[in-house]
Amino acid sequence: MILGKVIGNVVSEIKEKGYESKKILIVQPIDPEGKSYGKSYLAVDAAQAGIGDIVLTMDEGGSSRSILNEPDSLTVKLVIVGIVDKISV
Repeated sequence: MILGKVIGNVVSEIKEKGYESKKILIVQPIDPEGKSYGKSYLAVDAAQAGIGDIVLTMDEGGSSRSILNEPDSLTVKLVIVGIVDKISV
């Protein structure tokens, strides 16, 4: 799992079959104190997150497809699986 902050949306007029109803968000990895690190990435949203939300992202294709209830034909690597309410360090 990767802790991150949603920093943007991806808008596409034309999408590959299977992605038509999916929201794709830009996520910036953060540490538990909220400091950014590394490169941002794209993730399919399964938790109805929005810009500014702190989220948990799953980084594993098979599990990601399972969470989205999609067949093996859909290629997904990263999925937002939860919105974080609080972090205690």
